Amino acid sequence: MLLLALDTATPAVTAALHDGDKVIAESRQVDARRHGELLLPAVDRVLGEAGRTLADVTGIVVGVGPGPYTGLRVGIVTAATFAAALSVPVHGLCSLDGIAYAAGQQGLEGEFVVATDARRKEVYWARYSDARTRVTEPAVDRPADLTEPLAGLTVVGAGGLLYPDAFTDVRTDMPEHQSAGALASLAAEKLRTGGEFLPDQPLYLRRPDAQVPANYKVVTPK
Repeated sequence: MLLLALDTATPAVTAALHDGDKVIAESRQVDARRHGELLLPAVDRVLGEAGRTLADVTGIVVGVGPGPYTGLRVGIVTAATFAAALSVPVHGLCSLDGIAYAAGQQGLEGEFVVATDARRKEVYWARYSDARTRVTEPAVDRPADLTEPLAGLTVVGAGGLLYPDAFTDVRTDMPEHQSAGALASLAAEKLRTGGEFLPDQPLYLRRPDAQVPANYKVVTPK
């Protein structure tokens, strides 16, 4: 097994290789505006570091969000393209699950919440009973609307760090953004145990920022 994992659902542009037992190479750069520019060099970097080629890859793992429209589709389209070119399967995972799994790797136990920045003064979030078990569907909400429902729960991720007034127990020592290494480790575990994956379709949760203007006037000649 050689899994190539990609994620561009958060400001982190991240790629990793996993051999079925452990992460053998990982790259992560945080830049919310350069997903398309940074992802392929990250893939080249991890392949080179591990001494492998793209032809060695047996499966693609991709974080399918939730995340902002433009950044999220970079990783998903790249994953689908690699999978088609190599004739290997692509395994979709909720990006919040990758952050939760990474928190578990760092020792977080019990019930908690993962929250990431959704812009527009909102967060993407989900609730977990433990690092492997999500108990709510991913959602997008204003932090102030979550203060009461999530009262007393530990929060990890950039969403909690951005809105400390709304969340009472934010863990600053836990992952802020996605790690493709954690995502790959979660996928490898699921493959060993027969766990389920998501289709490689983006979880946007809301309409994109770019919209066709109302009352659009056609100016081309008939």
